[in-house]
Amino acid sequence: MDTGLAGKVALVAASSQGIGFAAAHQLAVEGAHLVICSRSLERIEAAAATLRETTGAVVLPVVADLSQPEGPATVVAAAQHRFGAIDVLVTNTGGPPSLPFLEVADEQWSEAFGNLFLSVQRLIRLTLPTMVERRWGRVVAITSCACKEPVDGLILSNSVRLSIHGLLKSLANEYGDSGVTFNAVLPGYTLTGRMEELVKTRALQQQRSAQEVLADATRAIPMARAGRPEEVAAAVLFLASAAASYITGVSLSVDGGRSRSVL
Repeated sequence: MDTGLAGKVALVAASSQGIGFAAAHQLAVEGAHLVICSRSLERIEAAAATLRETTGAVVLPVVADLSQPEGPATVVAAAQHRFGAIDVLVTNTGGPPSLPFLEVADEQWSEAFGNLFLSVQRLIRLTLPTMVERRWGRVVAITSCACKEPVDGLILSNSVRLSIHGLLKSLANEYGDSGVTFNAVLPGYTLTGRMEELVKTRALQQQRSAQEVLADATRAIPMARAGRPEEVAAAVLFLASAAASYITGVSLSVDGGRSRSVL
């Protein structure tokens, strides 16, 4: 399949590791120029070096905290200075802590909203005008399977991430004839550092071993295993490609069949 991404500029948020890195790698393989970012200089430079070595892609690493108001502007300004307009935006964020509802303080709700939602809408607001002007663009948000079926213990993620889907669906309607598409990928249990962290937290809460908790989690998945970052990244790549030109406003689960919803 010709993805049409050769020479396009793709900004992938939170891309030093995990699903974000896997998405950046697959876009690079297809010939896209990359802008990647992280709060850690060491991690993002290491990720850029690996991407250059394994794909030959042109990669611009940027240090920024996207949860802060100035973070998205920093990344987008660096990208535009180096490459001009951005063609593909892949939003991605780390997850908030796993806490029971009554233990979540007001400031933690505010932090989660800033990290999970405001970072996304700021990146879109900064990159959308040139996409519309050029009559081509792809916005792909990496969210979570919790947006379709809440995951126990993830009250912050379950609640706040849903707002991203409302935003994307609204933008798909408002900009339907612009040449820009707005879609989301919803990973299920995926073998990342974030998943290991959640498994360890739940194991401590339940006074069980991490192996037992992981076994319980995968038992609910029809495919009987956790996903791999590259499997989620493949869905991101497709939605970012020219082949997905008539798909917009869609929330695509990549969860091995875990979600029991019909749609």
